[in-house]
Amino acid sequence: MKHDADFNLLQGAQNYSLDLWRSFRIWRQFRKGFTKLGNVKKCVTFFGSARFPEDHEYYKLAYETAYQIGQAGYTIMTGGGPGIMEAANRGAKDAGALSIGCNIKLPIEQLPNPYQDISLSFDHFFVRKVMLLKYSQAYILLPGGFGTMDEIFETATLMQTGKICDFPVITMGSAYWKQLGPFLDKTMLELGTIDERDLNFIKMTDDPKEALDIIKSPHTCRIN
Repeated sequence: MKHDADFNLLQGAQNYSLDLWRSFRIWRQFRKGFTKLGNVKKCVTFFGSARFPEDHEYYKLAYETAYQIGQAGYTIMTGGGPGIMEAANRGAKDAGALSIGCNIKLPIEQLPNPYQDISLSFDHFFVRKVMLLKYSQAYILLPGGFGTMDEIFETATLMQTGKICDFPVITMGSAYWKQLGPFLDKTMLELGTIDERDLNFIKMTDDPKEALDIIKSPHTCRIN
C-alpha cells in the first residue's frame, strides 16, 4: 500500500527540516481552503458513509434532505466522495444550491463525486475536517463508520468546550443511531463523563422537513 501524507507525518520524531517543510505544505492546504471557501454563507455539512449505493434508503434520505435544505437557500458541503456525500451533493445540485465537496487523498483513491460546484482535495484529514466544520452552521449525520463517529464526537467536543457555537447536530437514520442515546444518557451521563447540558445539541429525526426546521431554529454560543 502506498503511504500518504498523514501516514508519513505521524511517524514520530523525524528530521526537523523535513517536518518544517511539511508544515509549509500544511499551510498551503489551509490557504487553498480559506481562499476557495472564504465567501461561503449559510452552509450545512453532511457526514456519512461512502459505501451506500444510490438505491439505498440512506442515500435517498440524504438526497431528499439536502434537496429541501438547498431549496431553502443553504449551501451544502460534504466530504466530496461517494455514498452519502454524493447523495447530499446531488440533492444540492438538483435544488440549485451551491454544492461543495472537500475530498481526502487516500492510498486507495476516493474519487470526487460529480455533483460539486466547488471541489477541493486535501492531503490531511485534520485540514479537511477544519473546512467541513469552519463554514457550517449545522451538521447532518447519516449512518457511517469510524470516520462518521469521529466527526460526530469531535463536533460534540468542540461544542462542549466552547470552540464552536452550539449549532444543530442532527442524526438521521434513527434505526442506525438507536444505541447512541442510551449510551450517552445511561452510560456517559450516569458515570459523569459528560454533563446533562451536553445532550441538548444532538437531535434525531428521519424527516427532512423537521431537519430543516431544526436548522432554522436559533442557536447559542456556549461560554464556559
